[in-house]
Amino acid sequence: MPQIVHARTAHRPRWWAELLLLVVVYGAYSAGRLLARGDVSTAVDHGLAILRIEKAFFLNAEHPLNRLFTSTPAIGIPADFAYASLHYLVTPAVLIWLFRRRPARYRAARTWLMLSTLLGLIGFTLLPTCPPRLLDASYGFVDTMAQYSSYGWWGAEASAPRGLGGMTNQYAAMPSLHVGWALWCGVLLWRHGRTPLMRVLGIVYPLLTVIVVMGTANHYFLDAVAGGLVMGAGALLTAPALRAADRAWTRAADRYAFVGRLARLPLVAGPGSVPGQRRQSVEVVKSTVVTSPASNSPAANLSGKSAVARSPVKPPNVSDGCETSAGERFPGQRTRTNSSTGTPGSGGAATDDAPAKTR
Repeated sequence: MPQIVHARTAHRPRWWAELLLLVVVYGAYSAGRLLARGDVSTAVDHGLAILRIEKAFFLNAEHPLNRLFTSTPAIGIPADFAYASLHYLVTPAVLIWLFRRRPARYRAARTWLMLSTLLGLIGFTLLPTCPPRLLDASYGFVDTMAQYSSYGWWGAEASAPRGLGGMTNQYAAMPSLHVGWALWCGVLLWRHGRTPLMRVLGIVYPLLTVIVVMGTANHYFLDAVAGGLVMGAGALLTAPALRAADRAWTRAADRYAFVGRLARLPLVAGPGSVPGQRRQSVEVVKSTVVTSPASNSPAANLSGKSAVARSPVKPPNVSDGCETSAGERFPGQRTRTNSSTGTPGSGGAATDDAPAKTR
């Protein structure tokens, strides 16, 4: 009975399955943000506690950056556009780039992003935090999104389009997934980009995002640090999550044939396989012996080995069909001599191993 062996290797997944997965995950994330709304007073207390910690260690870079953004529209307006749009544009662009150009790296990168986002959602639930822009004006912060709202599509409620402020959770500030997703993009651009420009972007984009989220008073510095920690935790969980997913897919594919086709479970690589070749499935057939009493005897095994040993092996054709005429020799060719006459020929039994040109 052939044994079906499934193995998931590096290959490009089905695009429609990936799109469906990402839409479902992001929809669940957005719904989770809305359901994670905590008490406003609790969120304000958390925000003030973070601000006190930063002041104690001189980490409150939000104040000078926010003053710069509010006093200089040439900086504040582009920063608001960056905050409202880049994480929706750059993150999917990097995913698509990996899917098309680095398919072997795509699955791990996508899993890393999804796990980190889930951890961020847990943080929003356990630690609702009021961002600096929503604190009382006595704390010295100005909401640049509200100040420059006439230049963009957003209103006074975060980066949501006007009239849709109720569809977002404004107290989901800890950790900052703006920073976390930007760090994810930066790491992948640095590791898998093949040009100096890609690597420069991999450094600049996360740093720019940290400055933007603080200057617009949407996050504290410690929110940005927490975003980096969340991405680090997601990276550590990626390999175990992939192994668990592989085991689950294998069990499901063994029971349901359509699961194997959906997951595109490929062949186990073997002799003669082409690197990178896509394969749908494989049957590894274990060699079996006809069940008869004589088949297990030593004589049968010995005869089987002898049959293998007697199988002729055709030597390689080194001359490629070329022949020499009578008396013609290649330079350095060894010749035979007749034992009775001492002249070159083919009838003698004795051989002379000296090269022909030395005679």
